[in-house]
Amino acid sequence: MVNGKKARLGDALTENEHVVAKGRRYRVVSGYARRRVVLYHKPVGEVCTRSDPEGRRSVYETLPRIQKSRWIGVGRLDINTAGLLLFTNDGELAHRLMHPSSQIEREYAVRVRGDVPDGALAQLSSGVVLDDGPAKFESIRFAGGEGQNRWYHVTLREGRNREVRKMWATQGVEVSRLIRVRFGSVALPRELRVGKRFELNAADVNKLAQSVQLPSRLQGAKGDGLKLVSEAPRTRRKRRRI
Repeated sequence: MVNGKKARLGDALTENEHVVAKGRRYRVVSGYARRRVVLYHKPVGEVCTRSDPEGRRSVYETLPRIQKSRWIGVGRLDINTAGLLLFTNDGELAHRLMHPSSQIEREYAVRVRGDVPDGALAQLSSGVVLDDGPAKFESIRFAGGEGQNRWYHVTLREGRNREVRKMWATQGVEVSRLIRVRFGSVALPRELRVGKRFELNAADVNKLAQSVQLPSRLQGAKGDGLKLVSEAPRTRRKRRRI
């Protein structure tokens, strides 16, 4: 029986339906853990490791508790960089988002101190050589400011350690403030204050997963990953002592 009606061979089940088999009641549930993604607006001064020998605050201290799983950080930001961090409970999603072959865009707001030499922006766009290999910005645009403090927005498709700062340094320019404002299709919400977190809804999580060729986890889609859970667990009979 399915939802009080006689079942027929080939009937498809969807999540939250009720099944009666051999006198026992079951509920149909997803066999997958719900894929979750949390955005966090990291402040300067927090580290992206789970623990720190110097006792500095970890970004993981702010995340909600999660049962039978753990949060995985999608990349890192150094202690002096603020902005968007993503965390997920799906290891494959985290791996694909971080892998260089995925070519995920990262966008940063950069405040530089002092004058930017003529030709520096063109050089950063065409490419520079760092100690760990060549690097370039996919785009650079002026975003305001004047005098000794000017803002630029830059994008690149990798996440090497302190890469943005090192690239500007090749042109003799010091970065005085650095904020990640976008990772792939996910932008840092304007209303998300520093030190606060926000969980993506299912549609946005699926959009992010699809950007790295992962299938959506739509509830009950074609019955994939569904399982039966007993609504009335069978009780053990007490053995009589003889």
